[in-house]
Amino acid sequence: MISKSLTALTLAALAPLASAQTVKMCVFDVIGANGDMYNMVKDFALEMKSHGVDFDLKPYTDEGVAVGDFNAGQCDAVAATDLRTRPFNRFTGSVSAVGALPTYDDLETLLATLAQPKATPLMKQDGYEVLGIVPIGAGYLFVNDRSMDTAGELAGKRMATLDYQKDAIHMVNFVKATVVPSDITNFAGKFNNGSVDTAYAPAFAYEALELYKGLSEKGGIVNYPLAQLTVQIIARDDVLDGETAQAARQVAWNMYPQAMNLISKQEEAIPDEKWIRTPEKDIQGYQEMFRQNRIEMRDGLNGAPDVYHPKMLSLLSKIRCASNPSASECTSENRE
Repeated sequence: MISKSLTALTLAALAPLASAQTVKMCVFDVIGANGDMYNMVKDFALEMKSHGVDFDLKPYTDEGVAVGDFNAGQCDAVAATDLRTRPFNRFTGSVSAVGALPTYDDLETLLATLAQPKATPLMKQDGYEVLGIVPIGAGYLFVNDRSMDTAGELAGKRMATLDYQKDAIHMVNFVKATVVPSDITNFAGKFNNGSVDTAYAPAFAYEALELYKGLSEKGGIVNYPLAQLTVQIIARDDVLDGETAQAARQVAWNMYPQAMNLISKQEEAIPDEKWIRTPEKDIQGYQEMFRQNRIEMRDGLNGAPDVYHPKMLSLLSKIRCASNPSASECTSENRE
């Protein structure tokens, strides 16, 4: 009798494991399985076990290959930067719109909003669904000469630009700099060996990709956030049922404090003398320049690619004006 009871208890304990849904996920991290981004996705996967999903993670150090394998059906889901996942969801892919989220407080407001069930329809596009968004830090401009501290100083400079990031290419052309086509696996090497004068990356790249080598003694990091970069988890929309997909987005949102703690440590680890402070008098001009460019890239004006989702730009504008209602854009006739 005791033996039968123990057997029944054991089977009951194993039942949830036996019924767990296995989902293969391609995971990009430029460092690989030891990287912070991969470990963040591991934590996400661990938490999702309690929701009946067992994510089988496969690390990639080449983001293009990770997304390519997802497209080829080798994975059910992919975790990659929003710069790469934008084709799967233009709305969430516009989170990193240039200059659109100047503070981490604004980013927190946005991600809390996107994790709500009412945002579910916007998480789906063309047979794909966003299962989670986690921040990886603001993107900053790394320069090999501190004199490049204004937009005007960038004219003629060589900028490592991701060849699939249409909005970045448009901005580089706008400031009359020279686009040097790159990808996420080689832009750091180009900056470090002097092939380009500037590169754009979050703070983690200072140590992880050794961008301090490219800065050398004369360079620095402009402390104005050009964009808020995120890792987004994308799956085919038939992989998880609606309730589980919403649970996944909530799990990712619950990781926000963990992600921000990591980002803060990465930014604080950069020596203070390496930061180039943006004069307050210049910031308002930059904000308007970025805003006009976002409108162009929303509507495809003046030869700009139409990459940004109108609803996302409108939401971002509302968030900025809620935190800074005196900003000139908040009373502008051409509000985003």
